[in-house]
Amino acid sequence: QVQLVESGGGLVQAGGSLRLSCAASGRTFSRYAMGWFRQAPGKEREFIASISWSGGSTAYADSVKGRFTISRDNAKNTVYLQMNSLKPEDTAVYYCARRNTVLAGREPEQYDYWGQGTQVTVSS
Repeated sequence: QVQLVESGGGLVQAGGSLRLSCAASGRTFSRYAMGWFRQAPGKEREFIASISWSGGSTAYADSVKGRFTISRDNAKNTVYLQMNSLKPEDTAVYYCARRNTVLAGREPEQYDYWGQGTQVTVSS
């Protein structure tokens, strides 16, 4: 069994930055792709970014390209999401998840473990 715990969320003004972390425990996650999703009130969960098991391939939603960067440190069992130039529309609960393959991907049904989420609020 895998446990994922997100941290790093909080309040920030528009134009500011945050770095989210996702720490994994229970099983080695180095052979699995990882992803970040977010969900705002009244909306469905939205794909944000994904990274392959090696870190050599990434994918991003169009809404965050050029602003967000996903990375991982397998020695620390941790995946990160660096968020720059934040906008009020980025306000949501952000979730870390493990994909059931080694490849990066956008489909939420292909992620088999999910964290509890961390709140990000961006003020105008």
